[in-house]
Amino acid sequence: MALYWLPDEAWAAIEPHLPTNQPGARRVDDRRVISGILHVLKVGCRWCDCPVEYGPSTTVYNRFNRWSRRGFWLKLLDALVEAGAVTKSTAIDSTYIKAQRAAFGGKGGVQSRRSAARAVGGRPRSTRSPTLSAALMR
Repeated sequence: MALYWLPDEAWAAIEPHLPTNQPGARRVDDRRVISGILHVLKVGCRWCDCPVEYGPSTTVYNRFNRWSRRGFWLKLLDALVEAGAVTKSTAIDSTYIKAQRAAFGGKGGVQSRRSAARAVGGRPRSTRSPTLSAALMR
C-alpha cells in the first residue's frame, strides 16, 4: 500500500491556515497527521488501520473529528479556493445497491394485498394440512 504525503506546494498553501496555540500535549506534526487523514479518506480504510508512519491512528482520527466539528475543513477549502490553489467542486457518491427484480413489483406486476384488519376477520386463504394439524395436537 503506497503512502500519501502532501506535496510541498500543497503544504505551503495549507500551513498558514492551521490552528495554532492549541492547549494540550505536544502536538504531533500537522503535515504528517493531515497526510494520514487524506490517506484514510483516499484509500477508504478504517481509522484504526491507518499506517503508523502517519502517527498514532487515534491522533489522526481525533484531529479529523475535532477539526470537522469546528468547521476547519470548510474554512480551509474556502481559503484555498480564494487563494486560487484549488477549485471548489461537488462530488456525487457513486455507490449503489443492487435490488432484486421483484423488489418493486418488477416480476409479475403490482399486486394488491389485503389489509391486516380484513385478513384477521376474513376467511383463511389456505387450509391446514391434516398431517400438520395431527402433529400439533400431540
